[in-house]
Amino acid sequence: MDGGKPMNKVGIYYAYWTHNWAADFVPFVARAKKLGFDVLVVNSGTVADMSPAEPRRLQDAGARHGIELTACIGLPAKYDPASPNRATRERGIAFLKKQARALAETGIHEVGGIVYGYWPGTLPAGETDKPPYWDRSVKSMREVMKTAEDCGVIFHMEVVNRFEQYMMNTAAEAVRYVRQVGSPNCKVLLDTFHMNIEEDSFRGAIQTAGKHLGHVHIGETNRRAPGRGKMAWAEIFRALKEIKYQGSVVMEPFLMPGGEVGRDIKVFRDLRDGLSLDKEAARACAFVKRALR
Repeated sequence: MDGGKPMNKVGIYYAYWTHNWAADFVPFVARAKKLGFDVLVVNSGTVADMSPAEPRRLQDAGARHGIELTACIGLPAKYDPASPNRATRERGIAFLKKQARALAETGIHEVGGIVYGYWPGTLPAGETDKPPYWDRSVKSMREVMKTAEDCGVIFHMEVVNRFEQYMMNTAAEAVRYVRQVGSPNCKVLLDTFHMNIEEDSFRGAIQTAGKHLGHVHIGETNRRAPGRGKMAWAEIFRALKEIKYQGSVVMEPFLMPGGEVGRDIKVFRDLRDGLSLDKEAARACAFVKRALR
């Protein structure tokens, strides 16, 4: 793996540049390409709500600049597929199916995030056991997978820390979940920010995910761009090579306070330190590509 072209495509999340989740993604396509990226991640909820002409405009921009488009989302509580309320579950299933169809029409074939529950989510007051929620989520996801398979869209279950969701906090839990769902279109998404909180070993978690690992998010322990902090990058990239991971490696830095993004991601101080967002993204992209060679 030494020298030459990186073994994986490297991407960035559009919200690195925005204060709010709703955005016109097209300008970020050319921006991502200019800074050295191969992939741009957009918000799948926004894609599903686009006017008839917008999906083609976004798809054409990706093709024109040679940028692969993927998507991400954290479901709001009203779409919780694990809810004890049947109407809420059915609403969530319908919403995820709608997203699968909309993404396919836009030429997007991967979506990751908290799609198995709501975000940020915790057990309701008075509840202490998650197995019933787990079982309902698995059953709901099996329904979603019928449409996902028909549309050719892969759903990546993002493993997040206990302070953001209760369903799955480790790679081992995620593997158990996707095995129970039993669809080739249901895979695991690991994120270094969350792994740093929950896993005993980065290498161990990546090896546990193994063939089920479909997508990877990366960032420093404080949400800065890769290469600025104390994250164990050598261990992480070595483990990805050991399992012959072929998917994308997408950075999710969040540096700006303010707006919906700053509020929801809990960025309450400016982490830019006077740096240009574009220059910092380009530096981080080069850092990751060197590490993946």
